[in-house]
Amino acid sequence: MEDAREEKPLMGFSERLTLGITRILESLPGVLDVRFAEREPAEKRCLLSWEQKNSCVLPEDLRDFYLTTDGFTLTWSAKLENEPVPVGCMVINSVARLRLLAQSNIYSLPSAPTLADLDFEDAFEGSEGHEEPHFDSRSRIFELDSCGGNGRVCLVYKNCTPGDVAQQSEIWFLDRSLYWHFLTSSFIAYYRLMITHLGLPEWQYTFTPYGPSPQAKQWASLYQPLTFHGDPHLDPAGEPFLNKLDPAKAFRGKAKPAAPKKKQPAQAPASGGAAAKGQGATGRQSVNKR
Repeated sequence: MEDAREEKPLMGFSERLTLGITRILESLPGVLDVRFAEREPAEKRCLLSWEQKNSCVLPEDLRDFYLTTDGFTLTWSAKLENEPVPVGCMVINSVARLRLLAQSNIYSLPSAPTLADLDFEDAFEGSEGHEEPHFDSRSRIFELDSCGGNGRVCLVYKNCTPGDVAQQSEIWFLDRSLYWHFLTSSFIAYYRLMITHLGLPEWQYTFTPYGPSPQAKQWASLYQPLTFHGDPHLDPAGEPFLNKLDPAKAFRGKAKPAAPKKKQPAQAPASGGAAAKGQGATGRQSVNKR
């Protein structure tokens, strides 16, 4: 009985932390193996140590998040041809893994350029008027999510001065081409975006000019009818269009088309042929009489 009583608060905690997304995922067609890894809260001394080490003040919402759970991981799969295929992944690194973006050489050669060498010398406005981060000492960049190798979601402190404590932070996305794209001005806003997009592959690329890959768009069309980025498609009645495609039917193997039946050559009936011959003979006889 005591074990059962202890499970109820945990279930309520998980529901509040995930904003009920686990139940929504389990109700979607073809979704299975929804896994949420519960973690212990981070200790305050770990947060203070991180701030002192990096000369940055954690934003209040991110601090509260870490005092609730030291990181976040939720994954889910889809059933294709009776086999589970990993699809969704939502990750927030723990405090210990909230590290500076790699400043080492990109390649193993001694003369290889660093990220700072690839940075622009002059600041310019981009991403809807937001000043982009820099790879040098002007910005302090920490990795929140590696995005499975498709980019980096980063906690960025801009306009930093050596020796001073940075306080203002934003959430940015660094794509595979090392271009920056602004996501949100607060962590809680990014967290809601991540939940809303169900952790679908390359969902961060919806905030870039070129968008996600065709394969990622197919997953989004199946499991995410509406998004925050872009206007919803409305039908003539004004109701939002929802995708009702069943994955079990969409990915079913194509049935072989039936072989077409050979057409038999049409044959004129015997009576018709005799009648035609009779008419021809009658016509000749009338001409001879004349």
